[in-house]
Amino acid sequence: MKIAIVGCGNMGMAFAKSFLQYDLVKKENLLLIEKSTERSQALKAEKAGVVVDTIGPRVAEYDLVILSVKPQDFGSVCDALAAVIKPNQVVLSIMAGIPMSQIQQRLNHPLVIRAMPNTPAMLGMGITGFTAAKEVDLTNLRRVENLINATGRSIFLEDEAMLDAVTALSGSGPAYFYYVVKAMVEAGRQMGFDEGVATLLVKQTMLGSFHLINNADKSLDDLIKAVASKGGTTEAALRQFEAGSLADTLVAGIRAAQVRAQELSNG
Repeated sequence: MKIAIVGCGNMGMAFAKSFLQYDLVKKENLLLIEKSTERSQALKAEKAGVVVDTIGPRVAEYDLVILSVKPQDFGSVCDALAAVIKPNQVVLSIMAGIPMSQIQQRLNHPLVIRAMPNTPAMLGMGITGFTAAKEVDLTNLRRVENLINATGRSIFLEDEAMLDAVTALSGSGPAYFYYVVKAMVEAGRQMGFDEGVATLLVKQTMLGSFHLINNADKSLDDLIKAVASKGGTTEAALRQFEAGSLADTLVAGIRAAQVRAQELSNG
């Protein structure tokens, strides 16, 4: 398989490196298109693939074209790609807020798949929601799904509108996690720990708790109850969280992210 990636920032390169790691593509069959001179030179030094700075006729030689550019660059990128794209090529977009219909129209090309990954994909531990235009056949869909799974896990969505919810929940989700970690580290500092010790305590707590969620045959409520003894310290903290409507605030924030994603998708 031959793959071209347009835009080689963090997410584009997360995909590229995962494909190479799992031997899903050979370096000589991986085209990296990066307009930044500095970034392009760095990619050439890394020898991660064939590096060019513009979309040209050679893109037509590739089976899959991945669009990993900022939404504001969508128009110019699609105009350049439309001039060279071939009917049998599949386009995978990981651009935020650009619906498939808009990509299809701008490219005059039906074979479009849209995905929303998150930043843990850079470690091969991401989760990606994806959907596909009806013109994409099952063979191509499975092929792209296999590629996406190299960056972690994936979930297929029949309804493209649900990608806005994916954006809000898992796409933006790492930032919410970091926000909570930051607050816990600050609490540790206020209680007398230096930042390094507070960070270690919180990071290891988060890591261990993740594994308990993943491996314990218990609900989240049961896991909370297992820590929160009646009249104890954890219960005191949880009461304070409830008094401040922390859970409701988190839900409201995530729903606000969904609304914003919908606004971007609707132009």
